[in-house]
Amino acid sequence: MGAVEARLFVKEGAKVAIADVLQDEGNSLEAEISNAAGDAFFVNLDVTSENAWSRVITDVVARYGRLDILVNNAGIYRRGLVEDTTELEWDTVLDVNAKGVFLGTKFAIPAMRASGGGSIVNISSVAGIIGSKQSTAYNASKGAVRLLTKTTAIQYAQEGIRANSVHPGPIGTQMLDQVFPDQEMKENRMLEIPIGRMGTIDDVAYGVLFLASDESSYMTGSELVIDGGFTAT
Repeated sequence: MGAVEARLFVKEGAKVAIADVLQDEGNSLEAEISNAAGDAFFVNLDVTSENAWSRVITDVVARYGRLDILVNNAGIYRRGLVEDTTELEWDTVLDVNAKGVFLGTKFAIPAMRASGGGSIVNISSVAGIIGSKQSTAYNASKGAVRLLTKTTAIQYAQEGIRANSVHPGPIGTQMLDQVFPDQEMKENRMLEIPIGRMGTIDDVAYGVLFLASDESSYMTGSELVIDGGFTAT
């Protein structure tokens, strides 16, 4: 999802920093964008590390002179009922999905303030709005992202810093195979989606682009649900 968003932002004229723990994939994406005359660079980032976030924001500002947009996109999934979820699983999921968003936001704000404002887009999920029969830590983490986004929006609105969350439904990514490990489960979920199909990565990327852009300048603390009508039923 992050790779598609990076390509789309570059296509729209943005200069993009790609940050991830996946070194080879990040280097490959940087090369792909650069070869197509886009402006992007990859930096290794463990989103659970305060020092890593500080370094990345410093590198971005050193390279581009400012920071206007942050997309907190990193996320992992673990299945498990409340009783079956281990402390380690809980901590691991909350560290990446919630703490990672907190740290990214914390270190982006001073840079955005120096730039005169900015837009923070946090990737939550429909799992941050409704409960689940199959996951505990994931839903808790995405709910945390939803409320952290609103809190950020309220605290920094007068400084021109906006924060909004995106709530995808089932999207055709590798994570979907963890959520629905067999074809029958996927087909049953599709029956619950009014539009009648799984979402695509592009569906989400265009929503992220909108929230990052000036076209959404009157939106902050909002939830953009991209789920084919799943949560409307």
